[in-house]
Amino acid sequence: MQLANSLDNLALQADTVLAIGTFDGVHLGHRYLLEQLVRHARETGRESAVLSFYPHPRLVLRPEARPACLSTPSERAIALESLAIDLLVVLPFTLALANTPAETFIGELVSKLRMRELWVGAGFALGRGREGDVAHLTQLGVQLGYTLHVMEPLYDGGEPVSSTRIRALVHQGDVTEAGRLLGRPYAISGPVVPGHQRGRTLGFRTANLRLNPERAIPANGVYAVRVRVNGEQHHGVANLGVRPSFGETDRLLEVHLLDYVGDLYGENVTVEFVQRLRPELTFETPEALAEQIGRDVERARAVLGDPKVSA
Repeated sequence: MQLANSLDNLALQADTVLAIGTFDGVHLGHRYLLEQLVRHARETGRESAVLSFYPHPRLVLRPEARPACLSTPSERAIALESLAIDLLVVLPFTLALANTPAETFIGELVSKLRMRELWVGAGFALGRGREGDVAHLTQLGVQLGYTLHVMEPLYDGGEPVSSTRIRALVHQGDVTEAGRLLGRPYAISGPVVPGHQRGRTLGFRTANLRLNPERAIPANGVYAVRVRVNGEQHHGVANLGVRPSFGETDRLLEVHLLDYVGDLYGENVTVEFVQRLRPELTFETPEALAEQIGRDVERARAVLGDPKVSA
């Protein structure tokens, strides 16, 4: 997949079929659209292309209502590459870009991206004042020489699959349903940082991850998780929250890898949330907390199908 952060100097071998959007999470609805786009591009001898933006347009246009993202730009690129997209262009989203007339912007896509088809959702709009809606884009297609293809959303349970819907599920802690709509477990990656090492005194060593404020973070609680470290996958149980039993207030993700021996400080790990086991609780004594963690571990083993689960 060719990557670019500008519309200039692109080495295109053919005309393109283009989809525009943020594609946050690259969920099942996105995949439904893009798989059809890729197949159609191949059938017509064109290249499949995606145009996205960073930061998220709402972070620029409505910073007071900034959305928490389901994926980082690099995670999004990896997911799009897995769909066999030929070209991904990620443009910096600025107020100047937001105020560009739709005709001017679309004209650049036709000339610089060799766009011959534009695929969008029914409620799509772009350009100054969102003037480039479906009706306007259809008219511009006749004028500029491209075809507009309007896709209906993918429905699940009577509702469209959308990043907004999945984001709400993550915030509620329903990571199982969020993962189903994503087509993969919701995951957070980051380096392991030093903690207070209380887990060792409780008999359960943990790897601690700082939380990215731009990411959608699941509700506080304890989760059955899978953890990827250096290409290997491990089962684990994670606590996400402020650790009220110790009077702390900063949110932290603490992960105990089942039956893992080794030091993870400084390692980049990916935590996949499989199922929420319980809310975060306050315990009167360290002993009571250790007993509960032991129960959490056994339940996590059962959820994850760990062969060492107790009878």
